[in-house]
Amino acid sequence: MKRLDDFRLRFGKQELVPIMIGGMGVDISTAELALEAARLGGIGHISDAMVQDVSDRRFDTSFVKEKTKLYKHNIDNSDKSLVQFDLGRLAEATKLHVGKTMQAKKGPGMVFVNCMEKLTMNGPKETLQVRLNSSLDAGIDGITLSAGLHLGSFALMADHPRFRDAKLGIIVSSVRALQLFLRKTSRLNRLPDFIIIEGPLAGGHLGFGLDWAQFDLATIVKEIKLYLETEKLDIPLVAAGGIFTGTDAVNFMEIGASAVQVATRFTVAHECGLPSKVKQEYFRASEEDIIVNTVSPTGYPMRMLKSTPAIGSGIRPNCEAYGYLLDGNGGCAYINAYNEQIKIHPDGKNISVVDKTCLCTHMRNYNCWTCGSTTNRLKDTTYKLPDGTYMELSAEHIFRDYQFSVNNEIAMPEMPELVKA
Repeated sequence: MKRLDDFRLRFGKQELVPIMIGGMGVDISTAELALEAARLGGIGHISDAMVQDVSDRRFDTSFVKEKTKLYKHNIDNSDKSLVQFDLGRLAEATKLHVGKTMQAKKGPGMVFVNCMEKLTMNGPKETLQVRLNSSLDAGIDGITLSAGLHLGSFALMADHPRFRDAKLGIIVSSVRALQLFLRKTSRLNRLPDFIIIEGPLAGGHLGFGLDWAQFDLATIVKEIKLYLETEKLDIPLVAAGGIFTGTDAVNFMEIGASAVQVATRFTVAHECGLPSKVKQEYFRASEEDIIVNTVSPTGYPMRMLKSTPAIGSGIRPNCEAYGYLLDGNGGCAYINAYNEQIKIHPDGKNISVVDKTCLCTHMRNYNCWTCGSTTNRLKDTTYKLPDGTYMELSAEHIFRDYQFSVNNEIAMPEMPELVKA
């Protein structure tokens, strides 16, 4: 019986344990979590989502306070077109977050940054270019381009001295998306170093429509593997979405994947950025508690717990402080939905915005409980304590379980004394 440890992800001569922890924002996939993956020989992700706020909380900077003060006069204005990010400050925050993480890295693995194209920040091209190049400046091992097709992202980094040195990868959910990316970037003579194939059972935003249940990750992996072989392209494939055990992972390795990306089981790790009370919501979740809806203003369907406080919340748009989802004209689907409710309730009281949610504010406050399709199984990976809560796990325990388990078994942690009693 094969274990995931019998395989290796290869980048040239470098060999890694084929486990990649997915990038979860805002600071849910923390530096601590990513560093553990790297120490153990795999790949961890940090996220650059709302990096200025992350910097403020981690390093006692004041990026959000300064931006809020600058645009305070516009808070009650529904027109957010003038709310811009200072690119110099954005670069500073990115370099601080990424740089401090890389300085702390130990072990044979790697740390990547997850960079979402849908964080348009009222300057889609300019802000994305700063985020990408600042991460390279700060020494990141690699960048995963997510939440969009990123057809122009490679070009934004093409002049950087590390453009052909750092590992650059993309997330796709179909052969067609991969073909489009390769065609649009062919003139740069720079292939992606890895391709994450994210299936319909993943957590958070999905690369599918509401017909997501008609798709199957294994089928997509096989299709993309065949396409690459036909085109004589040797690019490692990373299967992602719904991979709950080491045996699940081995099954994907045997059909052509070079690694797996996993995240759901790490949401309840000590090193994960979710508050402990939110982790308990994940542990308690049943299958019926997991839904896919369209409340995200990004335009993508999103999987989350149906009890998430973000659903139906009517908070005022907080773009002056955040504004990460403002498009190039200062627009956001949540602002539109909020303004429609203001027309009905001009006093601004007792507003409930059901159609969309203020993703920036709710993600920042850990009130948007995105999750994977297997979240209801988390309770089976640990012990229920006498007080009714579930014991959190170490990232190392979860990582090792993926690495060495067989027969779909899940290794339980060492039983605490209060449970033995």
